[in-house]
Amino acid sequence: MDDAVAAAVAEAHSSEWAFVLAATARVAADLDLAEDCVQDAYAKALVHWREQGVPRRPGAWLTTVATRRALELRRRADVAQRKLPLLVPEPAEDSVEVFPDDRLRLVFTCCHPALAQEAQIALTLRLVCGLSSAEIAKAFLVKEATMQARITRAKHKISRSGIAYRIPRLADLPERIDAVLDVVHLVYTAGHTAADGAELTRPDLARRGLDLARMVRLLLPDSGEAAALLALLLLTQARQAARVDDAGQLVLMEDQDRSVWDRSLIDEGLALIHEALGWPAGRFGLMAAIAAVHAEAERWEDTDWSEILGLYDLLLARWPSPVVALNRVVALSYVEGPSAGLEALRSLADDPALATYPYLASTRAELLRRTGRWDEAAAAYEEALAFTSNAVEAEFLTRRLRRGA
Repeated sequence: MDDAVAAAVAEAHSSEWAFVLAATARVAADLDLAEDCVQDAYAKALVHWREQGVPRRPGAWLTTVATRRALELRRRADVAQRKLPLLVPEPAEDSVEVFPDDRLRLVFTCCHPALAQEAQIALTLRLVCGLSSAEIAKAFLVKEATMQARITRAKHKISRSGIAYRIPRLADLPERIDAVLDVVHLVYTAGHTAADGAELTRPDLARRGLDLARMVRLLLPDSGEAAALLALLLLTQARQAARVDDAGQLVLMEDQDRSVWDRSLIDEGLALIHEALGWPAGRFGLMAAIAAVHAEAERWEDTDWSEILGLYDLLLARWPSPVVALNRVVALSYVEGPSAGLEALRSLADDPALATYPYLASTRAELLRRTGRWDEAAAAYEEALAFTSNAVEAEFLTRRLRRGA
């Protein structure tokens, strides 16, 4: 029974945390107080559910306990008069209540543009996903004390700046949605390929990013970019099982066993892309379209590189970025040949944003290898190794070097 209750509490933490905290924050008018009350509610659940059984609606039970505690503490300390008065939702006349769910307010508060992006990510993982400071610190390779300080500073900035706990005004919505989508994408990307460590991925962080994308899609049903972001992550996640072999070694897409790609995720992603076609294609719509071309190719040889190149041209025009330009070089190399790719790569060689970017050197190495210029390729692989901290990627580059021409 104890194991069953513990499992029920853990499941409620994973699936209901954001809902419970968001509803409690509305009542508490204080993020710290709301967090304390929600944590207390989960602790009480471990005791009460053993005695009374797991309730039919765990989230509602936890919300009731947490909000009652928040109201009690507010009355005692008169918090509403002296702390975070603007955290209480007071929608302006032109605010947009696109979905009657407190989680949307919580997400927009965490991703407020007044906060630095690293603070947005930390707050989102802490408040929306319910991760501890230690878990977030581990994911981003910093000390727990450093991450805790980062989260505390972000909360204090919310307090000092009077950031309202509400859905943005209509005029501010596009910018704020973009910030939310950027944070969700960064969370997933950090899990899809770990910046450091012995493993290629951080699966829990990737799952959190995918869960966030699903939540944002639910809360913003009229956003084509929210649908497109979820499609992009689904199509990317679908390839996850094929990215390393049984020995844990990196497998490039051209060598992956496509029979182990997750067809259910691919089908879901493709359906979302078709749904998003009703909106003008934005950054994530174009990225999702590129992922779809890969997903629809039954073999590497069937990949429509001309279509991918055209999509990268559109993406580069919509979102100028050295990383996008680098990815376009790869597509160009499969349309016009590796020599054309190397020529295009020259314009990126001195870009300061790519100065320590390992994929610039590894892309050059692969193009040189494909043209048979092995000595130059080896030097480029060595350069990529110098900037690579992920052990699985480093091992792949080392294997390339050992293989020779």
